[in-house]
Amino acid sequence: MDWVDLIGLAELQAKGKVVARQGGRQILLIATPGGVHACVNRCPHQGYPLSEGVLSDGGCVLTCNWHNWKFDLKDGRTLVGGDRLRRFPVRIDAGRVLVDLSPENPVARRQRVLAGVARALEDQDQERLVRECARLASLPGGMIGAVTTAVAWAASRLEFGTTHAFAGAPDWLALHDAAGIDADERLAAIGEVLGHIADDAAGGGVFPFPPGEAPWDEAAFLAAVEAEDEARAAVLIRGALSGGLAATDLAPALFTAALSHYADFGHSLIYCVKTLALIRRLGRAAAEPLTLLLVRSLIFARREDLLPEFRDYRLRLDEWGQPGRAQPLESPALRRKSAKSAMALVGAWSARHAPEEIFSVLVEAAAWTLLHVDEAALIRTRGKIADNVGWLDFTHAVTFADAGLQAARARPQLWPAVLLQLACFIGRNSAYLDPDADIRRYWATDHDAFLETATHRLFDHAQEGFIVSVHFIKTLMAAKALAAEMPDRAAILYAAANRFLQAPMKRRHVLRTARQMRAFVAQE
Repeated sequence: MDWVDLIGLAELQAKGKVVARQGGRQILLIATPGGVHACVNRCPHQGYPLSEGVLSDGGCVLTCNWHNWKFDLKDGRTLVGGDRLRRFPVRIDAGRVLVDLSPENPVARRQRVLAGVARALEDQDQERLVRECARLASLPGGMIGAVTTAVAWAASRLEFGTTHAFAGAPDWLALHDAAGIDADERLAAIGEVLGHIADDAAGGGVFPFPPGEAPWDEAAFLAAVEAEDEARAAVLIRGALSGGLAATDLAPALFTAALSHYADFGHSLIYCVKTLALIRRLGRAAAEPLTLLLVRSLIFARREDLLPEFRDYRLRLDEWGQPGRAQPLESPALRRKSAKSAMALVGAWSARHAPEEIFSVLVEAAAWTLLHVDEAALIRTRGKIADNVGWLDFTHAVTFADAGLQAARARPQLWPAVLLQLACFIGRNSAYLDPDADIRRYWATDHDAFLETATHRLFDHAQEGFIVSVHFIKTLMAAKALAAEMPDRAAILYAAANRFLQAPMKRRHVLRTARQMRAFVAQE
């Protein structure tokens, strides 16, 4: 223990409150009828001086006047507010006030801070999440444990499974781990992960996963996903993990399930790839909750290939490799094509070209599409519900391409599904493009400099909604990964990412919604 003599008891009792400076800290000493209390003089909320606060309840409750946070001085409990107040043991010796300023046990402090992370997640308190992580940063183990805590906390709170919060997490963590990222940026990266998880899991409902386990059987798992049978799929996943398989061993089966339909605007496959990356970063302890969340999202995914616009998907998949009308293998051939026409063109290419060649052309087309978005189409207030599109819709082809490449490498027979679904993305967005858009300012001559600047800007993105910032990081990281694989496409990939990162975002369409809902109700 480190007992420090700070003041005489009589002097403290005469003054009531005294701030003592010791070792660079301000210690607040308070004399009450029930004894002497010592705590840090900074409110754990935003650091205002507690010496300016008000005592009540016989001097045992201290209120910070800035935001009305209240602390019980007897045990340090926070009665109103969030973070716990740091208190110090006090003893009186020969009329002197001695305070134990020994550092808190790091293991106990870490457990206490992680418990605070869970409470901040519950309250969706972004500032507190970042404060708690700043505390973790100075402790052994760092901040990553906060993400594991968030995964465990959120797992049973997400009715429909994996969300963008988990899809963005491995990219934020990759930046957290990267060279050239400073301490503030590392903290910001963890804050984005935790804040997004809290935001997506808000609502208060609890949706436990079906219990039990069964021996792993890939065919049975794929059948369960197809039948939307979460209970059967969940017990098979548990059986696989408890039987010694790693989540990455399940990748081919998960990719196959995700690509069995043109599902959920491509999110199913993106979620698979990102979930596995997150498990690799967090470790085996996170494997079961993250994999079960992924399976739940596969079960509930929209099967968009059942919609008229994409219904040719199954036909083109069955006809893959059959000769068709000869068409040049080039990106401009896909412009102005509907989803059905784009799939037919890609199918025709399949008889004459290797999947990797087709993939490269589709990646260029996806980047060209993002680069030529018609901004007027995104902000108009008149139009059909089916024509409601936004900037985020145009990013999915690029992020899906990155995920699709990983899936096809894990299981090459998935190439046809990957390529046809990329065609669906390109075709569904073709009506909302401006081929004559002036895009010259988005091209970067120095790709390394562009990446460095764009990466650092991610930490100060200024977007209120997590859904926008997560698309920023996913799109930039996907463009970077694809550019590394195909350097001849790097220039257009970075230009496309640059345009998106600079895009003016209109997230709320008040008048458009009113007009469309009035027209909708009129037809009931």
